[in-house]
Amino acid sequence: MQSKKILVYILLVLGALTMLLPFFWMVSTAFKTGFEALQTPPTWLPKHFQWGNWVRAWQAAPFATYLINSVVVSLATTLGQLVTSILGAFAFAKLNFSGKKVLFTILLATMMVPGEMLIIPNFVTLSELHLVNTYGALIVPWLASFFAVFTLRQSFASVPDQLYYAARLDGASDWQFLWRILVPNAKSTITAIGLLQIIGSWNSFMWPLIVTNTEKMRTLPVGLQAFSSDSGVQYPELMAASTFVILPMVVMYLSLNKYVVAGISNTGIKG
Repeated sequence: MQSKKILVYILLVLGALTMLLPFFWMVSTAFKTGFEALQTPPTWLPKHFQWGNWVRAWQAAPFATYLINSVVVSLATTLGQLVTSILGAFAFAKLNFSGKKVLFTILLATMMVPGEMLIIPNFVTLSELHLVNTYGALIVPWLASFFAVFTLRQSFASVPDQLYYAARLDGASDWQFLWRILVPNAKSTITAIGLLQIIGSWNSFMWPLIVTNTEKMRTLPVGLQAFSSDSGVQYPELMAASTFVILPMVVMYLSLNKYVVAGISNTGIKG
């Protein structure tokens, strides 16, 4: 039994190192010279720390504008998705209406559709609405997610229906029951959904690249293209800029990690 525990610990350590090594290499490369970044075999530590890489990375593109755009888009999509998810989950968990099961099944089936198949229809729709290269194009398509609705519905469904009927008998409206009982009870799940959405929105690359065509509307991940050109890639500056991009999300995730674990556990979903 002891040997099995030791083996498990060794595998966990190896797994952790495997995941952390790319991040270590990224930060290390941000301090290297261009020659060291391309050296074969690669060196893990720079010979001389090049602090100027960070300054050049920040000045190479309007990262302040990209940062503002990323913050606005991430917060707007997360807030919108939380509102639509809470309302949708409540309807499917506690309300009775005609076609409820059929509608739920159809929406559940949409989760099987690859997101790449929706890129062209969404782009054409936004183009017809003249929303390309606006905040609307970056925000509107992501204001609702049935995965979030489904996840939150599982949490709402765990609250006994007897409590809902008792609240109705006491004069509470559906709106009051939702915000005073269900939402506080599902706080960890809601936090997990919000955190996962804001990370996904912050790291999104393909969609912002497609629907924006000027620097004033680009987000941070798209802005990393400034370090790639026909003449090559500026790896030290690119790694420094990449650190700028992921650091806020890493800090936020580490601060709220317990809510993600608790939220997923409360839904009863297992990976």
